[in-house]
Amino acid sequence: MRKPPFLLQKNFKRRIRNRLSVHVFYYVFLEMTRKREVKNVPNPFEAVWNTLKTVVDQEPKAPLHVGEVMSIWTYLTVINESINYEEIGLNTTSDNDVKDLLVDAQKLCKSQSERLSKFLEKEGVSLPPREQKKPVSDPNDIPLGVKLTDEEIANGVSLKIATAATECALANSQSIRTDVGMIWTELYTEMLVFGTNTKVLLRKRGWLKVPPYYYPPGMPK
Repeated sequence: MRKPPFLLQKNFKRRIRNRLSVHVFYYVFLEMTRKREVKNVPNPFEAVWNTLKTVVDQEPKAPLHVGEVMSIWTYLTVINESINYEEIGLNTTSDNDVKDLLVDAQKLCKSQSERLSKFLEKEGVSLPPREQKKPVSDPNDIPLGVKLTDEEIANGVSLKIATAATECALANSQSIRTDVGMIWTELYTEMLVFGTNTKVLLRKRGWLKVPPYYYPPGMPK
């Protein structure tokens, strides 16, 4: 017997609300962990998050459905391609700020790639093919006609962050398994925090691309 439309809508809203709550909690957890200066002091947010993960680990798991597999496989492909882009950027730029941005982006992408690869292998899913690592080269040897500027490199990183975050949110809304939803929450929050730091650099250097401002009719400019 099919559920009435208003019940389906109610259940959908409850799922979205619960996942948004997890997003907010994990973002606060990351910020508290990042800002904590005293080492070896128990973090209550970390304790609660680990408890949630324990509950999820004990939950009966059905096989991944085709949508979950496709989302993770596609996201992993995007992240691996981003690692190559960051290698190219490090071989191109001589700017210290951009280098730091690329190194941090590479660390994040490699961490997410390793976690997702292990998860897919555990679920018996074949991994997407990867490009070979780029050899280290001298930025001064690149012809100016093909060399990306520092602004182009930084905005390229920003675009990839936005793409990854959008994919995380979409994939999370399509996930059935709770452990998969928590993976997407974790990845999304990491991209959210990194994207915030990237925006600070873009604004500082005057590279931030802002759409035209909208002024409602009759509003003084």
